Order: sequence, then C-alpha cells, then structure tokens
Amino acid sequence: MSSSYDIIKLNNAVFYAYHGAMSDEQNLGGKFEVDVELQCDLTEAKRSDDLSKTVNYEKVYALMKSIVTGKKYYLIEALAHAIGSGIIDGFPPVQRAVIRVRKPGAPVHGVVDTIEVQTTSER
Repeated sequence: MSSSYDIIKLNNAVFYAYHGAMSDEQNLGGKFEVDVELQCDLTEAKRSDDLSKTVNYEKVYALMKSIVTGKKYYLIEALAHAIGSGIIDGFPPVQRAVIRVRKPGAPVHGVVDTIEVQTTSER
C-alpha cells in the first residue's frame, strides 16, 4: 500500500456480550463498545461512485457483531484481534485495521469510565 490512504471509520458500535476473565463477567455479561478504523485505497470508489469498489460498512458491522456476540473471550485483547483479523481476511481493500474495544464498568478496584484496548491488523 502506498504511504497515502483513505480511512473509513465505524465509531462506538455497542454490543451486549459475555467477555471477561471473571465468572460473573462471563455469566452476567456487559456492554462492549467497538471502534474500527479501516485504512484502504478508495481511489476507484471515489471516481466511480460504485459500492463494489469500496468497503461495505454494513457488512463490516455485521462481521463485528457476529464476532463480539458469537463467542466468549477472556480478554478484550483477544476480542480486538479477532475483529481485526476478520476484517483483514474478509475485506481485501482494507490494508490496515485499527480496532479499539472498550469495556465500560470493568471490574477494577477504583473509579474508571472504561478500559480500552487498541490493536492493529495489517495485510
């Protein structure tokens, strides 16, 4: 990929799921927030105004939802990696995917709005 790229972002997709290292987290579940930043060359899409030449973000959202709600992960690091790998494998125009997963109300001994992990997957 050249040094210049275009970006498609899906911000703050919210899902209810059952991830965490503690049994309560895996049994009771909780809210998870996901951001994805897709870096790709959108030159053909911009020129043609053709959906088939870009990344269909509705399909990206569906993939995110299936990964977040389809399997329990102990770590949000593993969840973020699964989302990034799924996007790279399923959407050839995407050269790099930056994934942020937030866990509001994470069980820590203190006051924290969210815990967030950011990972990057590349082609």
